[in-house]
Amino acid sequence: MSENKKSIRLWVDGVFDLCHWAHMNLFRQARQLGDYLVVGVHSCEDIKKHKGPPVLNYEERYEAVRGCKWVDEVVEGAPYITDPELVKKYNCDYVVHGSDATFSITEGDPYKKIKELGLYRTVPRTNGVSTTEIIGRFLLMDLKHLNREKNPIENVGIKEIGKMTQGSTEKEQTTLVSHYLPTTRRIVQFSDGKEPKGEEKVVYVDGVFDLFHAGHISFLKKAKEHGDYVLVGIHDDIVANKQRGTNFPIMNLHERVLCVLGCRYVDEVIIGAPFNVTKKMIEDMNISKVLHGTTELRIPKDAPNPYKVPKDLGIYEEIESVEKFNYMSERQICMRVLENRLIFDKRNKFRSDREENETENEKNENN
Repeated sequence: MSENKKSIRLWVDGVFDLCHWAHMNLFRQARQLGDYLVVGVHSCEDIKKHKGPPVLNYEERYEAVRGCKWVDEVVEGAPYITDPELVKKYNCDYVVHGSDATFSITEGDPYKKIKELGLYRTVPRTNGVSTTEIIGRFLLMDLKHLNREKNPIENVGIKEIGKMTQGSTEKEQTTLVSHYLPTTRRIVQFSDGKEPKGEEKVVYVDGVFDLFHAGHISFLKKAKEHGDYVLVGIHDDIVANKQRGTNFPIMNLHERVLCVLGCRYVDEVIIGAPFNVTKKMIEDMNISKVLHGTTELRIPKDAPNPYKVPKDLGIYEEIESVEKFNYMSERQICMRVLENRLIFDKRNKFRSDREENETENEKNENN
């Protein structure tokens, strides 16, 4: 940037609950409009007042947004109704939002004042995924299995999930399946496309990374401290299901890949990485260190430890999860939704109908 050219600062705000790749794509598109992106994240109290309670608490959502590589600064507890004075305080020139409509139960359009001042800009909304749709996948898991003595989510089977959806509408049942159509263009948009330089130390971590959350991000941040180039292997849906059971993973492979690629601590991913880390893989990828967290591995009976080779080579290391978020897991998040099913069910019905109407209106406008 030349010395005479003014730096363009942009403001984006939102709930960013279950922060997924569509949120990251909003940040990516907004960042392309300027030089510095400030993201305001609403407090739980404000969210509850204007649209109902979020699944994740404020610290979990703040950490998820901070972990995105297109975000330069996070403003904690930003008001749900966007305040022009706050935008001005952070020297932002424009406020960016997706082309989908947003709302407040009590005050209507949260961006009304911003629009009146001519500061509002839009980027195309990302189709195929939303927090509403992801929560819908959770809601269709609930039934009598919640009364079981052991972990209710761990013990519900595929047949039971089919029973759970009986009586639900066809539209509701489609939320159990992702509507995202993966393209190479989207992956290229999210990837930095850089290779490790000659002397850079490559560290490898692998996993499912379902419902990409603050626990994952804090682990990847710690992994980055052990090397220069973080390579992440992401297991495919079949391997992930064997590891997690029931109808996990909630997000399919390509959704999980985009979430991980959007993380500022990740340099590259292996799509559909093998469960066992092999010597050839270590040599081909020039891996110096293989890292794993302290989470328990589910290894099939009589199967070798997937990290046997790096252990034998002396390049395997376990690192402690960051204590602040070490409690987080996809099952724990799922339980939060199921325990508050009635609240989320009602909210999702309202939002699902509204999103459907928006899509229909867009089709009519394009005809």
